[in-house]
Amino acid sequence: MSENGSRASWRAQLSPVGIAIGCLGCVIITASSVYTALKLGALPWPTIFTSIVALFALRAFGRRSLNEANVTQIVMSAGSMVAGGLAFTIPGIWMLGLADEVSWAEMLFVALAGTLLGLVCTAAIRRRFVDESDLEYPIGTAAAETLMATETGGMTGRRLFGSMGLAGLWCVARDALGWMPTLVAQLPIPGVSFAIYNSPQMLSVGFLVGGFAVALWFLGALVGNFGIVVAGSAAGLWDVATAQGIVSSLGMGLMMGSGAGVVLKDILPHAASVLRGRGRGELGDERGGRSRLEAGALALMVAAAALLVCMGLGLGPVVAVAVVLLAFVTTIMSAQSVGQTGIDPMEIFGLIVLLAVAAFSNASQVQLFYVAGVVAVACGLAGDVMSDFKTGAIIGTSPRAMWVGQAIGALLGTVVAVAVLVTLFSAYGPGAFGSGQMFVSAQASVVATMVSGIPSVPGFVVGLLGGVALYWAGLPAMMFGLGVYLPFYMSLTAALGAGVKWVYERVCGARGVDDAEEKGTLVASGVLGGESIVGVVIALASVVSGLAG
Repeated sequence: MSENGSRASWRAQLSPVGIAIGCLGCVIITASSVYTALKLGALPWPTIFTSIVALFALRAFGRRSLNEANVTQIVMSAGSMVAGGLAFTIPGIWMLGLADEVSWAEMLFVALAGTLLGLVCTAAIRRRFVDESDLEYPIGTAAAETLMATETGGMTGRRLFGSMGLAGLWCVARDALGWMPTLVAQLPIPGVSFAIYNSPQMLSVGFLVGGFAVALWFLGALVGNFGIVVAGSAAGLWDVATAQGIVSSLGMGLMMGSGAGVVLKDILPHAASVLRGRGRGELGDERGGRSRLEAGALALMVAAAALLVCMGLGLGPVVAVAVVLLAFVTTIMSAQSVGQTGIDPMEIFGLIVLLAVAAFSNASQVQLFYVAGVVAVACGLAGDVMSDFKTGAIIGTSPRAMWVGQAIGALLGTVVAVAVLVTLFSAYGPGAFGSGQMFVSAQASVVATMVSGIPSVPGFVVGLLGGVALYWAGLPAMMFGLGVYLPFYMSLTAALGAGVKWVYERVCGARGVDDAEEKGTLVASGVLGGESIVGVVIALASVVSGLAG
């Protein structure tokens, strides 16, 4: 049997070189993921990108095992979903003017509790949801195909790191040196932020998503901005301020409805089979089984998470038990969703538990954000871990090595994600977060609205029902909702990125270019990471400069 298909010792797959490379990559990927999630209101899966980087980096050390590369990319990417869980929830506290009521230590407790619960749940359900399931896990399958098919060489490295460098220089020229404006081609349309966003990162998101999804995204932007704001106010149905409240409520409802659609269509119908298979997933390798030591360690992790919620976040024992139990339920839902669709609506699962806790407890507004954050981190990590288990099942990586790699990357990611959030807050202040601000933080805005009050309840209800209906019809309701909610300049720029992809594919097709899609994805991923990383560095420099001054 070939090396790629065999199951070597899990310790060999989790090599010191791979761990070192993975940890370095984890710091970079996690930091850029926080920035991307806040800046763009979205977090593309980093798995393909990290798979290529891991292969390239390991081969520089003369190592060519696909299993070792898979574990290395797992360490790299694990922190990104922790970053997403925090970025999609915690900034809502700042939007409500409650920044003084949250500390960096409490944010760290949120991230750590969610990480522990996510890791324990995936260890418990791996066999049921991967080995014994027909779930496709499109992201995990694509990562396996990338690892098996990619011939990483010098040109691949030049494309990847060259695009990262160019995007980083562009960001420096725009943000640090002020040589370019942030928005170009602006038009004075009341209530509509019409412009092109001078961001290679935003163009890359449109390029990577592309096709019908971006078309629906842009349609949502047209409906919200020119249908409701411009046409509605011109017809005298409402004023511009009222129209903007309707648009934001409609967009939030559509995004939440999309998550509800995942639950209703993809998860609840399979709930009985999930319950029948509970407790059957083991972390062990091909022998199966789990030692008492491993079971005890997992139990201690659950207890530690409960203590963090109970004492560290001040939610009390009853709420802590409820959060732990509901986190297990929602992480199973997350695994099911990612396995079927590749979508992980982690903030929606956080909202579900938030509303449940609010119904029976007297938790404060800030504590409700903590609840949503813990669950969102757990669900985000669960989706990532289960996709990685699918990759490993295809190419023969040890489940134990993958899980340990996830634990290393996720725990490191908790520290990095919190540090970056604190850095961005210190550099730009609470006013930089929210719709129309530097960091749009769309998902956190949804959580903040659910906690504080919805501007237009009818608009939200229409969006909620519409999101469920769109998802049920097989349409990307989340994309449509983002288009309605996000500032128009962001949606327009993403549409331009999708247009660039369309032209690029036609030109490459006419010229018979091989691997055009992989090359384009590699460059776009490099651009996405480059601007994010430099953006975080600029924010850190701003904080250091402020402290020195």
